[in-house]
Amino acid sequence: MQEAVPPGEGAMAAVLNVEDSALRAICEQASAAGVVSPANFNAPGQIVIAGQKAAVARASELVADKGGKAIPLKVSAPFHCSLMRPAAERLAVALERVSIGPMAFPVIANVDAEPNDQPARVKELLVRQVDAPVLWARSIVRAAELGVTVALEIGPGKVLAGLVKRIDKRIRVVNVSDAAGVAAAMEAISAS
Repeated sequence: MQEAVPPGEGAMAAVLNVEDSALRAICEQASAAGVVSPANFNAPGQIVIAGQKAAVARASELVADKGGKAIPLKVSAPFHCSLMRPAAERLAVALERVSIGPMAFPVIANVDAEPNDQPARVKELLVRQVDAPVLWARSIVRAAELGVTVALEIGPGKVLAGLVKRIDKRIRVVNVSDAAGVAAAMEAISAS
């Protein structure tokens, strides 16, 4: 993914307090300066944009004009936007050598926010997620609709737990980053 866009040419910014449709219009307007589009729909009022550095900067200015806030992110590339197409194409080639067996359970794909239990779709969904927006908020809502009540955030930090809490309070997130977290996860899973 890093090879798709040379360092310093791309950028990402977290946009706060701007609705989806307004941000899409802002990105369209800012695209006169280059590629920029929503990249991560994280939670209500929090969307990440990605693209060429100048276009992301212009979109950030327009966000401020609309009363929102854009926070530049320290990332190595502009992920989940059309600039990642070369990386998606390379992934498609690499996945040709991979065999996908039967799935033990459905996985909600971040590219369409729908559960997939079809092995034949896995490669296509993986490739699409490289250069398409992450539909995190819709994925969490869909998980709750399907009856998910407990989720695990594995690793340090609680960023995803905070997002899930803002999206749908029906899902309890247990952080698993140490032995106590593993015990809490086991207890939460047993109780659900």
